[in-house]
Amino acid sequence: MEKNLASTTLTVALGERAYPIRIGAGQRASVLQRLRECAMERRPVLVATCPPVAECLADFLREAEAAGARIYQTTCDGEPAKSAAELSRLWEALAAARVDRTGMVVALGGGVVGDLAGFAAASFLRGVDFVQVPTTLLAMVDSSVGGKTGINLAAGKNLAGAFYQPQAVFVDTDMLATLPPREFAAGMAEVIKYGLLGDAALFARLECGGKFDWQHSELTGIIERCCAIKAEIVKADERETAREGGRALLNLGHTFGHAIEKVAGYGVYLHGEAVAIGLVLAARLSAALGLLPPEAEEKIVAVLRTNVLPVALREPLSAEALLAAMRLDKKVRQGALRFVVLTAIGQSATREVDDVDLLRRLWVGVGAE
Repeated sequence: MEKNLASTTLTVALGERAYPIRIGAGQRASVLQRLRECAMERRPVLVATCPPVAECLADFLREAEAAGARIYQTTCDGEPAKSAAELSRLWEALAAARVDRTGMVVALGGGVVGDLAGFAAASFLRGVDFVQVPTTLLAMVDSSVGGKTGINLAAGKNLAGAFYQPQAVFVDTDMLATLPPREFAAGMAEVIKYGLLGDAALFARLECGGKFDWQHSELTGIIERCCAIKAEIVKADERETAREGGRALLNLGHTFGHAIEKVAGYGVYLHGEAVAIGLVLAARLSAALGLLPPEAEEKIVAVLRTNVLPVALREPLSAEALLAAMRLDKKVRQGALRFVVLTAIGQSATREVDDVDLLRRLWVGVGAE
């Protein structure tokens, strides 16, 4: 890890596919420099973004155009943009921009834009370069790092996609200034997840830190720590093939969270909001399996509430529909549901759980019916 007063650079160490994560205020200048270099080398570049980001970062996009990039906006925002129809539109935009195999896709936005643009880059001309420029806290600490790309299907979330690593990730913390408070809180769910799954000291910092916002004195250090944790996990298990633990640990709370998103309808809950409820359910599952003391759940709930995150469903959802959605989760193996559980705050593991009655009771406990 390199560090100076202006920024920090972490490396995702994947041999020939290694890439830097540059973290710090003002990183947009580094992005623009990359675009100018591409223009000098006659490399076509398309910046993919979404309407809210295009509005908030209009000045930056004008500079990107001046540097030679073409701009593409999704036709909608949020999870509905992670669709086959939107992917097809983006492919056509890449073709219209005459992006060739020397070209590059820049994902400017949150996790949805990153997943969509990354999958487009992975599949257009069988793979062109892409760079992640996350604009939400959730994307900065999680989805922009590690090379998971994809779209949603009617059957479930992220069921079509590819592992495809970016050439670089530029985390400009100044971009959080325009992020709506609800979106910032959703990102904190992923931050809390990292403390729970593998860093008790990080969770303790969150307990003591009160409610976080983009100006919190510890935020940049927290982002750096989350990225470092993910970089190490991805290095050890890039394609989530480990029989136990490994990259699957990053899905703490997500089997529950993805089910909430699907059954409620994509966009009703932000991803981080669904994950927050999923973290509560993961803690309760862990306690029911005799792995986690009850007081740990109380600490988890307290940190989530401090950061204005839900710990139960806003409106009742069908428990049977939620159970059915979980059975379509990517982590199901040979019909068995696999969950990330906690053995302590800061320690996690994967477990198969086939007790449907237990899972149903857990869902009822957060407001399902």
